[in-house]
Amino acid sequence: MTEPQPDPSQQKAGQWMYYAAWASLLLLLFLYFSDREERAFNPNQDPNSRRFDQISEVVLQQNRGGHYVSSGYINLQPVVFFLDTGATTVAVPEPVARTLGLRRGREFEVHTANGIGRAYATQLSSLQIGSIELYNIEAAIVPNMPGDEILLGMSALRQLEFSQQGRELILRQVN
Repeated sequence: MTEPQPDPSQQKAGQWMYYAAWASLLLLLFLYFSDREERAFNPNQDPNSRRFDQISEVVLQQNRGGHYVSSGYINLQPVVFFLDTGATTVAVPEPVARTLGLRRGREFEVHTANGIGRAYATQLSSLQIGSIELYNIEAAIVPNMPGDEILLGMSALRQLEFSQQGRELILRQVN
């Protein structure tokens, strides 16, 4: 007696399920590691903040490169900030400025680590990191600025008290 032969359509379905399982596994691994990489770059995706009396305080953790990067909002739209006490103003890459609906104002010259460039004045109605909220912030739209991060410069930071302790940066806003 001969053994029954498997149905070719069942074999093909099994083969596709095998490939789908591997593809799903690879997708899950990709998502897991890309999230880990994002959290290593921006450990402050949900900044630790608190409010007491007339003080709002946000504690940021350094990323593995020793920088302070934090999620926040400009004009109620989510953004990522790269804190830069050496920057005179808040600097917004032009593609991000377009997404945020920011308008170009007067053109002016900027001096950066990469040399001299052009930028355009703009105004941010609101800027928020955790429980800290700032209003009517001077900023610059920078056409050739790489990346999607916004440099959070002194036009915003000068309104706050800040201190560093170990690998934490404490931002305080006294209302």
